[in-house]
Amino acid sequence: MSEKVELSKRTFHKWRIEVEEMFGLIIENENKGQYRFYIQNADELKNGTLRSWLFNTLTVNNLLLDNMSIKNRILLEEIPEGQDYLPIILKALKKNQQLTMTYQSYWRNESNTFEVEPYCLKMFRQRWYLVARSPYYNKVMIYALDRIDSLEPNDVTFSYPDDFSPQEFFADCFGIIVDADCEPEDVRLKVSAGQANYLRSLHLHESQEEVERTPDYSIFQLHVRPVFDFQQALLAMGEDVEVLSPQWFRDEMAEKIKRMNNKYNTDK
Repeated sequence: MSEKVELSKRTFHKWRIEVEEMFGLIIENENKGQYRFYIQNADELKNGTLRSWLFNTLTVNNLLLDNMSIKNRILLEEIPEGQDYLPIILKALKKNQQLTMTYQSYWRNESNTFEVEPYCLKMFRQRWYLVARSPYYNKVMIYALDRIDSLEPNDVTFSYPDDFSPQEFFADCFGIIVDADCEPEDVRLKVSAGQANYLRSLHLHESQEEVERTPDYSIFQLHVRPVFDFQQALLAMGEDVEVLSPQWFRDEMAEKIKRMNNKYNTDK
């Protein structure tokens, strides 16, 4: 970062303190020499927290900035709109302040304006989602930021519930869908050897375990709510994955695949 220019002690310690304040990373002296330092809590970068996400994001940003000369050879995914609302939401989260939102649902033809009490934010597959309580429905609901037409704070504050934990709220979910009518279950998947390599490097869910491995296939077990977004992820793997259990979920996936097959077998 210093482009091989020697740092003064004052500059080094200034940066060290800023790293601790920004990322919570503690850089300590090894006591084996004046200039031997190490990250005392390096595991914090591996546990999937906001701290590790922020650190990785800034690391990638710095790499891209250092390589602008080849920017046309670095292809990124397009991120949907909605990030402009993040400052408003973050401020409301800090103050427990109600928001007035105009929202266009995926399932409705017109937008509606209403109040929500913001509880937390979640990112899933390049999209940001707001988890908030709707006073009108008196329940916690999930809103995609790219479906918001307008958003502004109002003068109403609320009490953040002591018994609400964002981590527990999504604990058994594959993605963003939380369906209280679908209980979390142990799901067993038979996965082809090639696809199994992919799942080992990028887990479908934090509960994923490989319980059997052969040269031709592996069997993975996950404890999740097998709802729509999880089903879509399995369907995206095509013939490389088979649901073994529970039986009702296997039957439901088989019925979906049958209906898909019927579409392609229709005479034109």
